[in-house]
Amino acid sequence: MRVLWVILALIFLAAAFAPPSLSLALERLPRPALLGAAAFSLLVWGIAHVKARRSRQRKPILIDGSNVLHWRNGEPDLVLVKQLVQTLAQAGYAPGVVFDANVGYKISDRFVNDTRLAKMLDLPVAQVMVSPKGVPADPFLLEAARDTGAAIVTNDRFRDWQEEFPDTANAARLIRGGFKDGALYLEP
Repeated sequence: MRVLWVILALIFLAAAFAPPSLSLALERLPRPALLGAAAFSLLVWGIAHVKARRSRQRKPILIDGSNVLHWRNGEPDLVLVKQLVQTLAQAGYAPGVVFDANVGYKISDRFVNDTRLAKMLDLPVAQVMVSPKGVPADPFLLEAARDTGAAIVTNDRFRDWQEEFPDTANAARLIRGGFKDGALYLEP
């Protein structure tokens, strides 16, 4: 459909600048009207193009934040999670991150909520979740993966949850990774 608008614009431009010796039905229209029609066609094409680009949803992918947090030497490192978020976003994904409630005590000296972690990770709050106190993040992570069809970046195999979430806790939906030789990596 977008190609049609470009073709129309070219036809109107051709008619506006066609020599009088050519017998085109459109040449009877005044040149400003033809130029206006060409501009309108290009405007409609531009709007359709922008809408098409915006409508292309980025594929969701979830990060087991409490797992990835420890990929560098086993020590909690939120910078690594942020690097993974940026890497996935640059690759065209819409990353979401789920943490256990104790994440704040691992990266600071107090509880840290979704809003604070979202700011630290440069993500919208809707893409970050901290599980409630005393409740593991795994079921929230697995349910979100099931609901969105997303893969999960983690080294966890979720064996305790495979009966409840057989579709998401299988190896095909889990992307392993780590930190080696000073760089973050993900297995294919």
